[in-house]
Amino acid sequence: MNPAITKVCVIGAGVMGAGIAAQVANAGIPVLLLDIVRDPADRNAVAAGALARLQKAEPAAFMSSRAAKLVEVGNIEDDLARVAECDWVIEAIIERLDLKHALYEKLDAVRRPGTAVTSNTSTIPLGALVEGRGEAFTRDFFITHFFNPPRYMRLLEVVAGPQSDPALVARVSDFADRALGKTIVACKDTPGFLANRVGTFWLQSAVNAAIELGLSVEEADAIAGKPMGVPGTGIFGLVDLVGIDLMPHLKASLTSTLAADDPYQAIAIDHPLIDRMIADGYTGRKGKGGFYRINRAEGKRKEAIDLATGEYRPQVKPASLPGAAQKDLRALLALPGKVGAYAWAILGATLGYAAALVPAASDDVVAIDAAMRLGYNWKYGPFELIDRIGVSDFVARLEAEGRAVPDILRIAAGRPFYRIEAGVRQVLGSDGAYHDIARAEGVLLLSDVKLTAKPLLKNGSASLWDIGDGVAVLEFTSKMNAIDGEILKLIGAAVPLVASQFKALVIYNEGSNFSAGANLGLAMFAVNIAAWGEIEKLVAGGQMALKALKYAPFPVVAAPAGMALGGGCEIVMHADAVQAHAESYIGLVECGVGLVPGWGGCGELLARWQAMPGLPKGPMPAVTKVFETISTATVSKSAAQAMELGFLRAGDGISMNRDRLLADAKARALAMVPGYAPPAPPTFRLPGAGGKAAIMLAVEGFQAQGKATAYDGVVAGYLADVLTGGEADLVDTVSEGDLLALERKGFLALVRKPGTQARVEHMLTTGKPLRN
Repeated sequence: MNPAITKVCVIGAGVMGAGIAAQVANAGIPVLLLDIVRDPADRNAVAAGALARLQKAEPAAFMSSRAAKLVEVGNIEDDLARVAECDWVIEAIIERLDLKHALYEKLDAVRRPGTAVTSNTSTIPLGALVEGRGEAFTRDFFITHFFNPPRYMRLLEVVAGPQSDPALVARVSDFADRALGKTIVACKDTPGFLANRVGTFWLQSAVNAAIELGLSVEEADAIAGKPMGVPGTGIFGLVDLVGIDLMPHLKASLTSTLAADDPYQAIAIDHPLIDRMIADGYTGRKGKGGFYRINRAEGKRKEAIDLATGEYRPQVKPASLPGAAQKDLRALLALPGKVGAYAWAILGATLGYAAALVPAASDDVVAIDAAMRLGYNWKYGPFELIDRIGVSDFVARLEAEGRAVPDILRIAAGRPFYRIEAGVRQVLGSDGAYHDIARAEGVLLLSDVKLTAKPLLKNGSASLWDIGDGVAVLEFTSKMNAIDGEILKLIGAAVPLVASQFKALVIYNEGSNFSAGANLGLAMFAVNIAAWGEIEKLVAGGQMALKALKYAPFPVVAAPAGMALGGGCEIVMHADAVQAHAESYIGLVECGVGLVPGWGGCGELLARWQAMPGLPKGPMPAVTKVFETISTATVSKSAAQAMELGFLRAGDGISMNRDRLLADAKARALAMVPGYAPPAPPTFRLPGAGGKAAIMLAVEGFQAQGKATAYDGVVAGYLADVLTGGEADLVDTVSEGDLLALERKGFLALVRKPGTQARVEHMLTTGKPLRN
């Protein structure tokens, strides 16, 4: 479907409206951001201030510096007529119906017929929003509820009214899917829609139960965090993150719109402690602290609030849960005492509430599950959690306690909500029958392929799969997808197999991260037993495997998402082309652990910068750029920024929607097949000893300013030696093989040094770099 959306107007430059504007700009679409006039002398000050804050936001709102230039600011009084330039108008102003009605009346007078007008509201019913408006406006109006921050939260709840134009809703939804990277969940026009309806109930019931059972915040978060598939923050950590002061607003919205007999009304109680925290500015991470805080007066001591006394105290690590209870919900719920009681207090209430929303709020359990996974970062949705507990066991416990059993659970009659039948994922419907879960056109998931296929090759760290049309997929499966000898072996076996039986290869996986780099734990083990020969074999083997990919007789496309660091970055750079998810964080980070890239990363990045348009000619400009990037272990904050840093090339592709990444990469690979020939090996003209001396003079300056440590200088010396060509003279031509030899030499020399070993050990122990 052609989105036909070439310009967007966002009205309301608050945190949410400004974030939506930034994400539209990230898609390469011009945005007009409008707000009220507060200062007659600077009429665009509100929107301009929002744009300035966006450019400094952490985590970053913009994916690149180019995206920020696509946002144009204005004000509602002077610039509203420019709405006629736009194909989609998003209203994100304050949640007051009178103000929204006044704005819609003005919009109706200036917009082009057929222009989509949507509200970002999550508290006001659609029927109330269009009350008094004409037929044309009502036809073009619906709700698009984004989640904060709009760049990173994939959920978009769409609520269409009975008079909304289905074709217009579909066009905007398709644009939001493909261009903005959103997963669209269609919702009924009910209070809180889906994610906030269930999510607010979950948080409220969890806080209530922790206080009632006398749990500490640390104990509650240990129980209601990872064991339930909830982010590691747990309950109280999550409330701190989103803002404690948001809870009363969500509660007020839902209690005012939900029926008097809705179960949420009974649990929506005020807690004097929370009211006092908000009044005193303890609103979470954005305030002076929350349920947790850092006490800087006591040497940055980590503290937690005592739910009984309201006083802060040092954080206490709770007792570990039994092994089985950390992964098995049934084992968690069976634990005696307050641990099992707390787990059931949350799950029994929340999952029962979610089930009761079918069909009133949604006819589709898949939609409710998606809303909670994407809107609240649950690993499993409510009905997936019920399946993990067991439908029969869950119902039996509700009945034993005299609780109401929702109709959908009666319909299930002990059967799971999800099953796999003949290699197809199916879900139980309200009609009591199972239905295939259909993927949108253009969505291809490796997890679906695995339902009916067997791997062509497989070992403990990687697999090779046939995804059809002559394309194979190389998947990493190690922890954090770290590169080890098994992955290198499988690459070695995959290249001849693909060459004989397939047209192209895609390197892809559906983990949270493409690859965290080489397996440092294995490397450190080899160091501790002085197995230097094994380390040298690993470095040489990695170079051979990656060059085999680069010069294979078929197209190789890398499809990274999440982190692609160190060796993972080097694999990406050795592919013929890259189709990256927009949220790809790519970088050569070896210097952070006291090493230099060892699998060809230096040469690949040098070749890109030497070909970079606009870079001054001569050997030093490219070397300087690459040295700066690698020595500081720079990691891109997006795929777009990876292109600016040279990790991706101008012709590489970016997929905004994670679910479309594999299909996009497959299409790119197939498009390269006709007439494909491997690339010619690059050659380099490097500055030699004089260039290294210039670089090291700059490093000494940074050390004198305290911006670089003593050991930074040691590592920088080896990196500079590689990038300047070692003993090569300015007139010499340096081959790709020469650079590989220099990388091996530098890596193997550094890995023997105590300073590097201390950095690696510290990273493995703390997850943070050591500044020695």
